[in-house]
This record gives sequence, structure tokens and C-alpha cells, in this order.
Amino acid sequence: MENIIQVKNLAKIFGNQTALENVNFNVAKGETFGFLGPSGSGKTTTIKILTGQLLQTSGEAEVFGVKNSALNKGSYRKRIGVLSDNSGLYQRLSIEDNMKLYCELYDVPKKRMDEVLDLVNLLEEKKKIVSKLSKGMTQRVLLARTLLHEPELLFLDEPTSALDPANSKQIHEGLRRLNEKGITIFLTTHDMSEAETLCNRVAFLNKGKIQLLDEPKALRRKFADGTLIVELKDGRVVQVPGGAEGADEVYTYMSKNEIASIHSNEPTLGDIFVEITGRELV
Repeated sequence: MENIIQVKNLAKIFGNQTALENVNFNVAKGETFGFLGPSGSGKTTTIKILTGQLLQTSGEAEVFGVKNSALNKGSYRKRIGVLSDNSGLYQRLSIEDNMKLYCELYDVPKKRMDEVLDLVNLLEEKKKIVSKLSKGMTQRVLLARTLLHEPELLFLDEPTSALDPANSKQIHEGLRRLNEKGITIFLTTHDMSEAETLCNRVAFLNKGKIQLLDEPKALRRKFADGTLIVELKDGRVVQVPGGAEGADEVYTYMSKNEIASIHSNEPTLGDIFVEITGRELV
């Protein structure tokens, strides 16, 4: 499968502070790749390097087969969409007028504006002035602007960090539809449930180093302890060991029609991250 992003031995040092150290990963075309870690772990620095906003200290980073230092040239900018914490808007203009400006900049038809505003649940609010918007609404405008020119590759830095659950769900559904169309998504987040919902693979970044990289399901199974969690109809929750002993115990509950639910005792991605790094995702 074609790799849209290739990173080899990437490092970035600011003065005497190492932000990234020996980072290696690839992102395949059409993949949603999660880059997960707490604040200050190097996620945003990686995006800036991959989008040509920042040069690495050493190592290699390629996007579309082109070195990151060349991404500001030619047509590459129009193939990439970036949502970051410094993506500014014109505060005195309405949502609609902001979007019209970017339609002209990216040479896309005005009807595309309504499509992306509908995706982020802001079509009915487009006459509102940006300075009057809540943080969550501003975040959704920024995401709509990022999607405006239908980029092949999306870099999304904490895309739902200021959103309520209903709007986060709508954004997730929209991102899944984009991914189904073949758009590649590079997602940074410290929201592990968001990563499990959206990502084909995830990398755990801690103090500038990748600690783990795999599919979410594979990671949960790898770190599972082999036990089962059985919830009984009387409200009790029982942890049952694996193997013959556990099978006998489960059979006993089943024969008495006492089981309300049963599932494997797999950790969440957040649990795994804490176990590997000793750090919470905050």
C-alpha cells in the first residue's frame, strides 16, 4: 500500500530541549492514523515538521514522496489541510464572509462552503460574527475551513477539544465519511475514546519518543489479562479467570440463567498508555 507519510529517525531539538527523538512511522494512503500523547509530548511539533512549517534537527520526513522542506512549493499546499491551535480567523467578519474569502483563496465554488458548514453543524449559524462565537463554535469553523478545498491529506490537531459530545459525534461521523472517500487523516489527540472511534492505527508518543504503534484492537488484546467480566442479573460483577476453571464458573452462571452480560477484560487505550509511560493523558 502506498505511503502518504514516511518518517525516519526524526529528531527536533530546541536549544537544550529535545522535543522529538528517533521517531519512525509511516501513514498509508486512506488511513486514519492517531498520534497520541499528553500535552508537551511532541505532537504539534511533528505536525509542523510534516507540513513544512518547521525543519527537523535530523532525520527524514516525506509527504507525497516529497521532502517536507519542499511542501511550501508548487501544488502541494492545496493537497493538504491543516487544523491547528494557531489557525486564525478574521474576528470582525461573519462565518460566511470568512469562508467566502477562503473559497476565493483556494479557487473552490461557493456552494462548497455550505457543504462543509453543514458537516460541522453551522449552516444555520453562518451569519454570526466570529468574535461572538464560543470556543467550540470557533473550532468547528476552523475545521470547516480546513475541509473547504477537499484536501487529500488532513492534519487535525485536537479537532474536537472544545466540543460537546453531540458536536464531537457529528464531526466523527463526517471524518469517517471523508476517510471512506480515500482521504488520509493524521490525527493528534489525547482523547483515547476518539482515537478508538476513528483510527486504523495509533502511535503512543511520550517525551518525544514513540512507545507503541499498532491497531487499537491489537493493543487492547496484547495487554488484556485473559480474564472475563461477568455481570449478573442481580447486579453483581464477577471477574472470571481464563481457562477451564473460568469456563466451569461461567457455565454455572449460565445454567442458572444469571448472566446479564459477559465480555473480555481488555484495557482501554488510556489504561495502556498509563501502564507504558506512567503518565496520564492530560
